[in-house]
Amino acid sequence: MISTSAIGKILEKTEACSQIAFTRYVRSGRKPGPDPQLSMRDARFGRVPGRVYRPRAPSAGLRAGAIFCHGGGWLYCSFGRAGRICRQVGRESKSMVVSVGYRLAPEHKYPAAYEDCLNATIHFMKNIELYGVDPANVIVCGDSAGGNLAAAVSQTLAGRSDLPKLRAQILIYPGLQALDFNLPSYQQNRGVPLLFRERAAFYMLHYLNGNASNLEEVLEGSHIPIDIKLNYRKWVSPDNIPEKFKVRGYKPHVLLDCTTEVYETVKRFCEPNLCPLLAEDALIQQLPETFTLTCEYDVLRDDGLLYKKRLEDNGVRVTWYHLEDGLS
Repeated sequence: MISTSAIGKILEKTEACSQIAFTRYVRSGRKPGPDPQLSMRDARFGRVPGRVYRPRAPSAGLRAGAIFCHGGGWLYCSFGRAGRICRQVGRESKSMVVSVGYRLAPEHKYPAAYEDCLNATIHFMKNIELYGVDPANVIVCGDSAGGNLAAAVSQTLAGRSDLPKLRAQILIYPGLQALDFNLPSYQQNRGVPLLFRERAAFYMLHYLNGNASNLEEVLEGSHIPIDIKLNYRKWVSPDNIPEKFKVRGYKPHVLLDCTTEVYETVKRFCEPNLCPLLAEDALIQQLPETFTLTCEYDVLRDDGLLYKKRLEDNGVRVTWYHLEDGLS
């Protein structure tokens, strides 16, 4: 991945192609072959493309259903590229899995990916009888950027009375905030592959604005006014991270203010649909049972830890699994 990034930069400087386009090509991989345990077909959920994985074995009743939002920093991968994990979920849980083909940044900026995942989920829920899925047993899940999208979709649907309630949300090393890229995990794992600290901010900025302008301000923490940071400090703060996660080279970061010009370009970082960690307590309290996975050597670790605490503080049942030697 480091080599791919370096070659992509060279190609971009020579104007052969963009770094993002080259990385997408390298990551496209081979189309998966048939699976003896699952049938696979491409489908559309309203205007959103996707792929349906259905166990071939007959079911005695209605199946469980899973809506999967793939990772890739909102810039990379596809519903097809997510086939490996979708197949595993379908095989192991005997569930029908829907992989959502949301639009990618920077061509399609926020909230395009969120809206696609939300609209695909709503379409699926409204037509659930056509899929033979139990409306009381549907989960939304995702990894990394997909975990961000799954959390945002879950929050949006929490207050809906016209749709079945989600049974659970599964958040696999999710990225959930962009206020503080100097939390302990971002400092400790800043140079740990596969997701470097600088790349995490790069991806978030491309998702938001379609470019990485103000990357340095975001990394140093001078992109959000101090009064707004203090307002959210009850939720986004190293003080809410257990001490055992701070022993590996963490240094408290001094709060910096920002200019109005910079804040105007990134102020939507304060929207919960982009940063679900910032949702109000009244909404958090309505969320379904949650499973979250974090990795020790991952810049996104503390996003997951902070969200876990928020959920538990608001009475939401959480199952947490931490990979002590895990990478994102």
